[in-house]
Amino acid sequence: MKKLSIIAVLLFAFQMYGQQDPQYTQYMYNMNIVNPAYAGSRENLSFGLLYRNQWSRIDGGPETGTFFGHSPIGNNLGLGVSLISDQIGPVKETNAYVDVSYTLKLGGEHRLAFGVKAGATFHDINLTSGNVAVIDPNDPFFGIGINETTPNIGAGFFYYTNKYYLSLSVPNMLSSVHLDSNGNKIGSETQHYFLTGGYVFDLSPNTELKPSFMVKSAFDAPTSFDVNLNARFFKKFEIGASYRLDDSFSGLVNFALSPAIRVGYAYDAVSSDIKAFAPASHEVMLLFDLNFPKRVSRSPRYF
Repeated sequence: MKKLSIIAVLLFAFQMYGQQDPQYTQYMYNMNIVNPAYAGSRENLSFGLLYRNQWSRIDGGPETGTFFGHSPIGNNLGLGVSLISDQIGPVKETNAYVDVSYTLKLGGEHRLAFGVKAGATFHDINLTSGNVAVIDPNDPFFGIGINETTPNIGAGFFYYTNKYYLSLSVPNMLSSVHLDSNGNKIGSETQHYFLTGGYVFDLSPNTELKPSFMVKSAFDAPTSFDVNLNARFFKKFEIGASYRLDDSFSGLVNFALSPAIRVGYAYDAVSSDIKAFAPASHEVMLLFDLNFPKRVSRSPRYF
């Protein structure tokens, strides 16, 4: 356990200087987390919960709990909210955002939405905890404690029809720097961009094929590529597979318990070097799609 705790501290140090936003295998179902323009894109009230346990065998490995929701509030306006609680070892980070979108109707089924998000990130970093094993307890780095709040804003574009979509966003446009009590820089976070897209193929009246992709990166960090292929049957059961470049292979499954409730699970088989310590990650999702009277969504996107 001590060895794994040391690994957690090393991962914390990596996160401080090469911060990546929380990643999701089921990203196609909580897109307003990264793109505010997605808010209101369905013709009903949609919200959900998602929990991710990354590198599950590492003591203190990343754990992310997410609440997200959005709804149209007018003919062209959408409103969304998101709350993300992310923890890795002694580092806790909570993000709270509000999204507003405006949609242009381009003719037929074509829509182009613009969105902005605003909120704050609450940091709680404590390397002095007795539960954290350190390599050198006399190193002043391990006496760090930070509790601060930083504002942030984001923006995005979302183009979609009933069959396909393309999304581009920068959800955190403001860089932030973490300082110790002496004013020394001990970590920073930078902007990220997300490019996503997907298509729905109707193979038969009861079978749809849904390929999608995500490209994400911090501007000063390596780029991550996700590709996904899902199949949905009878508008109830969905199964799929994903690949994240140099990171993992994933299996996904979800099921509609009712027209308004869907539950999903994703298993990531880690393929990077960290698989020697943590061969898998897990993700559980619960979605609610509340149709207003005579306002049933026409979109088959399901993302």
